Amino acid sequence: MNKTLTILALFIGLLSFAQKPITVTVSGNIFNSKVDSVSLSQYYGTHYVDHIKVPLSKKGDFMIKGTLANPDYYVLRVGGAHLNLILRDNSDIKLYGDGANINAFCNIVGSDESNNMNNFIKILTFWNAKRDSAVALIQQNPARQEEISNSMTTEYYTFQSNLQTFISQNQNSPALLPVISTLDAQNDFATYESIVTQLNATFSESPSIKELNKNYLQIKATREAANLLAPGKLAPDFEELKLDGKTKMKLSDLRGQVVLLDFWASWCGPCRKENPNVVKLYAKYKAEGFTVMSVSLDKDKAAWEAAIAKDNLTWPNHVSDLQQWSSKVGAIYQVKGIPFTVLIDKEGKIIQTNLRGEALDAELKRIFGH
Repeated sequence: MNKTLTILALFIGLLSFAQKPITVTVSGNIFNSKVDSVSLSQYYGTHYVDHIKVPLSKKGDFMIKGTLANPDYYVLRVGGAHLNLILRDNSDIKLYGDGANINAFCNIVGSDESNNMNNFIKILTFWNAKRDSAVALIQQNPARQEEISNSMTTEYYTFQSNLQTFISQNQNSPALLPVISTLDAQNDFATYESIVTQLNATFSESPSIKELNKNYLQIKATREAANLLAPGKLAPDFEELKLDGKTKMKLSDLRGQVVLLDFWASWCGPCRKENPNVVKLYAKYKAEGFTVMSVSLDKDKAAWEAAIAKDNLTWPNHVSDLQQWSSKVGAIYQVKGIPFTVLIDKEGKIIQTNLRGEALDAELKRIFGH
């Protein structure tokens, strides 16, 4: 069976979950079929587990009515092919299809989410076949790699357009499950997280979604463990020279205050544009335990001092080793661009990174209550 058509099997786990039995009705007509029965089943990648099997009449009529263990993703099995169904309690779905090619020719009535999911799987199947064919051609004819790759560009962008349209038209729908197979959780975690969150919000009673959510939480925990600046982690401490070039201070010297660790430079236009907002917030909250520690990525000390004076950065916590992008503190905090900020709580733990403008204002209002 085509691997795309069995995509849902990747998420139907064999673990034991609390059962919530449901009663369902699935009926219809599968004409032009060479089999004499159909089954309401689940597919596990290598095999089916049939739950309810009924005869298919000579005219192709069938009626399935019974109880299943959980609301979940199921398939209507017709010989060696199947259609994907999303079944909830009291689902009443009718299917009318051509048994000779049921994946291409079938109408699902009574479950828009199942219909939408199957329509997307058709698009996904087509794209995967094109991609696999192109890979095979390149392996057979390496000299044609550039030609074949160029020809696939249009196909790729067409698929991506269809993918985004499907996501936007099926927000918070169980039909989004096949999208997971198109995503790289490591390189596009934000999209992956968004899809899993939507699926969990709309179909959390499904064992398949429980298993998917479990995997997502494991991936998220691994990512956060590797992220030094994840919210809730202790901000890495450091010691650096102050503006006088002689005195040193540590970030931990400010423990007990809410600290905005602000990476900037005199030559950074966006940094200078943001400075008035930081000055305003410092004036508003400094009496309540808010302060700023500015780490400059300057190289010219005179320019650094002049910018502090001109922008009225009156807090005393200005540090720099004047090594610009080779800044030791910048390296510790993995700074790739400025402005870059880290908001730190009174215990020295990271609240959030890269807060600026209205977002910083809103977070400080939340912290201080006004």
